[in-house]
Amino acid sequence: LQRIDPDATVVFVMNHRSNMDYVLAGYLAADQAALSYAVGEWARIWPLAQLIRAMGAYFVRRNSRDELYRRVLERYIAMATHGGVPQAVFPEGGLTRDGRLRAPKLGVLDYMMRGFWLDGARDLVFVPLGVNYDRVLEDRSLLLQADPAARRQGGARALWNTLAFAMHNLRLMLQSEWHRFGYACVNFGSPISMREYCAIHGVDFQRLGADARRDAIAALGGHLMSAVGRIVPVVPVPLLAAVFVKEPAARHSELELKAAVEALIERFGAAGAQVYVPRRDLDYALSVGLRMLKLRHLVEEDEGLYRANPRELRLLSYYANSIAHLHP
Repeated sequence: LQRIDPDATVVFVMNHRSNMDYVLAGYLAADQAALSYAVGEWARIWPLAQLIRAMGAYFVRRNSRDELYRRVLERYIAMATHGGVPQAVFPEGGLTRDGRLRAPKLGVLDYMMRGFWLDGARDLVFVPLGVNYDRVLEDRSLLLQADPAARRQGGARALWNTLAFAMHNLRLMLQSEWHRFGYACVNFGSPISMREYCAIHGVDFQRLGADARRDAIAALGGHLMSAVGRIVPVVPVPLLAAVFVKEPAARHSELELKAAVEALIERFGAAGAQVYVPRRDLDYALSVGLRMLKLRHLVEEDEGLYRANPRELRLLSYYANSIAHLHP
């Protein structure tokens, strides 16, 4: 990052797994600059709206068909890019519902490229960020949204569930039985200069016709998402989830789990994936991951043997899917 031209416009490009991504992105850049990024109108609720706005967000109507609104938004993002405003963008356009990386949506990226000129004073540099979690707070809600047959919760029910979750964790704290939610991990990829990208691919976005520009933006979006996908961290819970999902009915001892995880780590490492082993201690990583899975009843233990809870296979798959694209 230190090699980036200080006058360049820097845009962090991230995969989108949780609403905590906004907090994480803001925290990572807090000592450098306030990031500007788009958030859907769902977040315009108290007190979340005030918190997110204070962190640099602006609210957008993602599916608006109002042509005037879209033109104003396009101009706003293009001017911010041209003016050197540090930004963050989630090319997937929304949270993953099944844990897998989503295909990029190209609107915001297109708007950013309208603020970049090859012969302009500023370069535009995209910095890939890969993020992954041992625990996504809204995982069950996301799975519910992905199931068309599922019964939708009303606002009152959602509020009650949130309060119940908070009270449950408070009770565990008071009883000294509370455990952290595992690890959140972020990897930074190599910066992608648009001047270099355009030179290599022989393209000038400002001079392209509509169809050619659409194809070029799609190619750029795919390139950025591939760069993000390659650096998504492999953390303990997804590693273990991948083992349990592969053979849902199998019963594993801790020794067998360790051997299976070691084999996965070796495969991921050979493929160039970034595996995070807390404290550089595989036994510790295994115990932390298993504890999380047992506390959430995703895994059942019987006489020292572990197997996937059949009722929670979708949630286990959600976590395994977060690293599925990294399998060699």
